[in-house]
Amino acid sequence: MSGVFEASSEASSEAPSCCSVHSLAFSTRNLPPEIKASPNVEIGESVRGEDVYIVQSGCGEINDNLMELLIMINACKIASSSRVTAVIPCFPYARQDKKDKSRAPISAKLVANMLSVAGADHIITMDLHASQIQGFFDIAVDNLYAEPAVLQWIRENIPEWKNSCIVSPDAGGAKRVTSIADRLNVEFALIHKERKKANEVDRMVLVGDVKDRVAILVDDMADTCGTICKAAEKLIDAGAIKVYAILTHGIFSGPAIARINDAPFEAVVVTNTIPQEEKMKSCPKIQIIDIAMILAEAIRRTHNGESVSYLFSHVPL
Repeated sequence: MSGVFEASSEASSEAPSCCSVHSLAFSTRNLPPEIKASPNVEIGESVRGEDVYIVQSGCGEINDNLMELLIMINACKIASSSRVTAVIPCFPYARQDKKDKSRAPISAKLVANMLSVAGADHIITMDLHASQIQGFFDIAVDNLYAEPAVLQWIRENIPEWKNSCIVSPDAGGAKRVTSIADRLNVEFALIHKERKKANEVDRMVLVGDVKDRVAILVDDMADTCGTICKAAEKLIDAGAIKVYAILTHGIFSGPAIARINDAPFEAVVVTNTIPQEEKMKSCPKIQIIDIAMILAEAIRRTHNGESVSYLFSHVPL
């Protein structure tokens, strides 16, 4: 028997969807709204001997949500649950995965330590910013990929996809775009960018040919969207007839929505690892790829002791 719990209704819209796919027990935690400073999490039903899955994404009030997740994991563990799995569609602090300057923290490692100490036995996440983050854990980590769902969306929603070029907005995404381009049997291109400081791009150079083609920008996440919006302008200047952006995690902070509205995108497609309902109201270009089915199937396979590697290359039916 297993149960799926939602750590925060604001940050995790996937939990009810995951449960509806496989008819799992779904519960929420009791969190008195007046105790904002120090939330008192209370599990609403017995979890003794149960296989518990807690769904919480790293978005919104990220520190509050992370703390709620840690407290819930610990509450389930000391309530004698047999196994606790944290389902984290968007891993918090994933970009702080290395010490890139003096006295910088490696916050992703700290989050990994906190989850382990809280009592998590297993982590399910999606498109980690760097796959090496899995090595920060001493427990099992399943890093799922949005790529199969992205390929399906491209084939179903871009009529000219056979005349497309998959573009990475930075050199770090080269492996991701070459994999997608190979499976679609199309060309790929890269944009080399130089930053003066974080979230501010100084200069961009396009490596590849997009003239008279549909350019599809693919990245794992977008925050202020300065990079992808400048990349879109660069691609139009280079002769692309249309530009799409496909992102796994749409953080969209600060001026992101205004930039997307002003940029020459046909559509900006994101998965719902982060809820986008409010942002879609102010930006008609944003479209959603639902990954609830992928998470639900990963939960089902994990609970039944089956392999999840099938999900690395297929979308569950």
